Amino acid sequence: MDEKKFPMQTSNLIMDNRHKLTVTGVLDVDSFNEECIVADTCLGLLVVRGRELHINRLNIEKSELYVEGEIISCEYIDDQRNKKSGLSIFSRMFG
Repeated sequence: MDEKKFPMQTSNLIMDNRHKLTVTGVLDVDSFNEECIVADTCLGLLVVRGRELHINRLNIEKSELYVEGEIISCEYIDDQRNKKSGLSIFSRMFG
């Protein structure tokens, strides 16, 4: 992994009553609307789903994202930067 391009290698999610979400380790926001936010993090793509979602603040220099709204789910999608080509997630875990 290129340390200059991806300086932070940790990502934290802090949720407050399913209505406020703080995410660290954010590199960029790929897309967003009131029902879905897709953020590129140092651990892969993070998909936040909900209702009336709003990005209150995005600070790329500090790698922070602040979201408000009714949060239904947060899901990391497999990190393409760390994948071994051609192997399934189970093969990588047990192989």
